[in-house]
Amino acid sequence: MRFQLTARTGHPDFLDLPWNEPLAEWTSPRLVEMPMGIHRHVVRTVRYDDRLYHLKELPRRFADREWRFLRHLRAEGVPVVDVVGVVSRREALDGSPLEAVLITEHLEFSVPYRLLFLRQEHQRIREPMIDALVHLLVRIHLQGFLWGDCSLSNTLFRRDAGRLSAYVVDTETGELYQDLSAGQRRMDVELAIEKCGGELMDLQAAGVLSTAIDPFDLGLELEERYHALWAELTRDELFSDDERYRIADRLRRINELGYDVEELELVQDHHRSDLTRMVLKTSVLEPGRYRRLLRQLTGLDVQEHQARRLLNDMHNFGAWLQAEEGHSLPESLIAHRWMQQSFEPIVALVPEDLHGKREPAELFHEVIDHWHHLSELKGADAGLFDAARSYVETVLRFEPEERRVSPAEADDELVDLVPDALVAFDEEADEV
Repeated sequence: MRFQLTARTGHPDFLDLPWNEPLAEWTSPRLVEMPMGIHRHVVRTVRYDDRLYHLKELPRRFADREWRFLRHLRAEGVPVVDVVGVVSRREALDGSPLEAVLITEHLEFSVPYRLLFLRQEHQRIREPMIDALVHLLVRIHLQGFLWGDCSLSNTLFRRDAGRLSAYVVDTETGELYQDLSAGQRRMDVELAIEKCGGELMDLQAAGVLSTAIDPFDLGLELEERYHALWAELTRDELFSDDERYRIADRLRRINELGYDVEELELVQDHHRSDLTRMVLKTSVLEPGRYRRLLRQLTGLDVQEHQARRLLNDMHNFGAWLQAEEGHSLPESLIAHRWMQQSFEPIVALVPEDLHGKREPAELFHEVIDHWHHLSELKGADAGLFDAARSYVETVLRFEPEERRVSPAEADDELVDLVPDALVAFDEEADEV
């Protein structure tokens, strides 16, 4: 058996897989069934201990490009799947050449868009999905990457403190440039509108979305928000000498959006000497400013909105702790006590059989929301730990598995949820 494996360390060697056979013909005991989006290539999934890996068979030039692009985007802080290796120069037993295989690790707690629409009504999932796609497109465009294949099938979604984060899955049609022109970016957005609209039409044909809903409304809103976000992050801005406060305001807004300013240049305007032009070069640093701070304080590596929510709770805990002890405490000590007395005990309350429903940071966020809700109903503090126990028994226990979703579970949900989903969509159709 002849092949060439290029792989990163920290993963299996994959040498026990039948590389001398086409992927579609594999019968390896390591194969597992996983829900997949629409792919132009054969994709299979294998298990090594508790880790899952997706294998995609494609021509070597595309496999090498995707290996390079995914690694580059990840290094630049763009949310992408973790690419592990490329197997090339494969030969069948009769000596005939076989296509290369790209190996990526499964992104845990990611949910395919089809299941998101099944599990949540259209109005509830519309806003976070558009925001997630817009930020993803902007982030890759800031890196000079032309995706060329932005679609719901080529994107994975993870819950992020009540919102969604989008991850790039497929980059084989992409191109990397120093910078993208306005025309290139516009073409990428228009392709995204076309592909996403087509996928939502497929959901309509399957009975998941009501026919009263226009699938391309989502795409048009994506385009509008994309241009607004791009302008906020990159446009030049003129201000007079008595308006310098606008510099701080602009930088604050950019930071709140999860971006950092890599370079700021102030130059006198060519047309009016009393005006100054602010020229920005915006970059994306991974992890984001909240992620970096939370990781420094606690060692937790979570998503940006989750980090912001956890830091807010930590600050509230710190204020209570300092009031209790009657003196100020260093932030590092507050973080340590918060982990010991709040975050870790709350996560530990979840029974082992429910661990696959939410990752710890998202679980803690939902417990905090549940606590606030119960306290409002009671008119007094319901108690964080009592609220956590209530959340586990009345909410989490009835949530579907999300760490890894099997095709059988997806099919069952399609049968069970479509009637209810259609009712919800029809009731809200006039509002769309």
